[in-house]
Amino acid sequence: MTEGGEQQELPGGPVDGPVRGPVQPSGLLDVLGVASIVLDTDGRIVLWSPQAEELFGYPARDALGQYAAQLMIHEQHVDLVVKLFADVMETGQGWAGAFPVRHKDGSTKLVEFRNMRLLDDQGDVYALGLAADQSTVRRLERDVALSTRMVAQSPNGLAVLDTDLRYVSVNPALERLNGLPAEEHVGRRIGDLLPDIDAAALESAARRVLETGQPLVDQQSVGRTPADPEEEHAWSVSLYRLEDALGNVLGVACSVADVTEQHRSAVEAEAARRRLALVADASARIGTTLDLDRTARELAEVAVPDLADIAAVDLLEAVVQGRPSTLGPAEPAVIRALAVEADRAPDALLAADPPGEVARYAPDRLVTECVRTGQPILVAQVEAADLTRIARSPEAVELLTRAGVHSYLAVPLIARGEVLGALDLKRTRNPLPFTDDDVLLARELASRAAVQIDNARWYQNARDTALTLQRSLLPSHPPVTGGLEVASRYQPAGATTEVGGDWFDVIPLEGGKTALVVGDVMGSGLNAAATMGRLRTATNTLASLDLDPARLLEHLDRITDNLDHSIATCVYVVHDPELRQCRIANAGHLPPARLRPGRPPELLDLPTGAPLGVGGVAFSTTTVDLEPGDRLVLYTDGLVETRQHPLDERLNALLALLEGPDRPLEEVCDLLLRTLHQPDNSDDVALLIARVQTAP
Repeated sequence: MTEGGEQQELPGGPVDGPVRGPVQPSGLLDVLGVASIVLDTDGRIVLWSPQAEELFGYPARDALGQYAAQLMIHEQHVDLVVKLFADVMETGQGWAGAFPVRHKDGSTKLVEFRNMRLLDDQGDVYALGLAADQSTVRRLERDVALSTRMVAQSPNGLAVLDTDLRYVSVNPALERLNGLPAEEHVGRRIGDLLPDIDAAALESAARRVLETGQPLVDQQSVGRTPADPEEEHAWSVSLYRLEDALGNVLGVACSVADVTEQHRSAVEAEAARRRLALVADASARIGTTLDLDRTARELAEVAVPDLADIAAVDLLEAVVQGRPSTLGPAEPAVIRALAVEADRAPDALLAADPPGEVARYAPDRLVTECVRTGQPILVAQVEAADLTRIARSPEAVELLTRAGVHSYLAVPLIARGEVLGALDLKRTRNPLPFTDDDVLLARELASRAAVQIDNARWYQNARDTALTLQRSLLPSHPPVTGGLEVASRYQPAGATTEVGGDWFDVIPLEGGKTALVVGDVMGSGLNAAATMGRLRTATNTLASLDLDPARLLEHLDRITDNLDHSIATCVYVVHDPELRQCRIANAGHLPPARLRPGRPPELLDLPTGAPLGVGGVAFSTTTVDLEPGDRLVLYTDGLVETRQHPLDERLNALLALLEGPDRPLEEVCDLLLRTLHQPDNSDDVALLIARVQTAP
């Protein structure tokens, strides 16, 4: 405030207190080029401003002392001008209007005049004339009128902020957008009026515009205003620096457009895009193997964190066992947890059933209702009472409460018309509740995953059956027989494939001799296991006849040829402790390895022979010395063959592992399987190692 009580208005905005020092001029008067002329009572020019020189063309030396009417007015207008001048001087009432004036160059222009009487401290009277080119005045008037109408009628909210970012003016549209009258805006900052928007971001952007002069166009802002405090709106905000004609910074002009509908459409489109991306991701990531647990894990991993903060995949125990899964209204659900995934929710993770554990859920539990009805269960806003129907136990209720579970969704896993289980979803960190769109997305994920889970569980059942059959057909032999110490292993194929037809056998023969057999039926599954069992039975029967190994393989070849065109490889060894040798015949199988004390391990050089089932191919018997302490290693190709390495390289790796000091046979079996057999190998392994004992 000034000493007179008036507030001083500076280019940067109003300033309280007395003004000290010079103030930057406004450029508006310079644009108008207002000329000042002072006349005495006779109408002579006594003062002539530089602007008058520019407007009329006469320098001061030519104008001062001249009669103004004679200098500037055409002859036909002199009488009128003299009368107007006399009226002003006599009455003291000013006159305003436009009048044609003669320029020094002879041209005529219309000039806006403001004429008034002046009185000095001596009581002398003068006339003051303020003049400006009418075309310039009219142009500024049009600009002001246009700006005023545009601001008043604009559908966009418009405001001017001073250099302290306080409102100077707002238009009616911004009053409506903010829900506040213009007078409540003036002198206040954005955050003072609108606490429910990100005012700090807007003010920071406005300061950058003030400092750099670079406009900011279409910055998005989201929040609530008093105009609609219950609904969130979105606005497009543009900021421009205001300067006068001299370049002085006056403040910031702000344009605000409500883009709520476009924002919601964009949000919905982005949500739809994310849903499609999640479904596409699920298609690529779920069902990469036929392993039931892994498939369930893949579903849980896809759901977290894009859809939920905690996801559990549960199957009905009856389904896992291959039995019908229909539940009655009062029947509890016996559920096996297959997978649990959580995004930084340790308490909720503790409340979930650990994978592999079987839990019993009462009929009133939500997951029971889900698997019984085959319908989704949505609890958008979880209350305390809801948690008792979600959790299995009071302890789990406490953990879920501590984790902040606020929204719950369970969707059934349905494949081929059968309810297999449920996908159980919870939100803790994500503040948004589950919506109907989330239900659709979860159902889509569950639908796609359920088919993969169903495939995996049927495959698992078939594999378990084949593996049970396979193991039941393999022998249990004594550790020592016929002067041989024997150790064996059977390793089924990786979880991605079916059980194969590999087998081994240790057959006591008359005269203290022992037959050692390792074979491999081509193919996998129940058929391969059944064929293997028949060949093993036939081998045992033929071995009891004490046939030469080559003759025995010829009989097996004919038998195999009659078994649905099956193909198998086999190596048959007969050890004779008295002769300290063994006779070996090979039917397309990998050669056994022999280890002799003090010598490097070697692969026996045997005729390869044709696989069993080819038919009409002769086999040969090779006699090999086998002294006390020597070891013989028989194996199937699943131990050494891989897709990434040449077979010779893998056989050399086998010999390298066998080299070294004599070790217990059981330890050697474990070493070979642990080192050579790949976890994802698509073939099973039969391994048989025999050491010749020293005679007592």
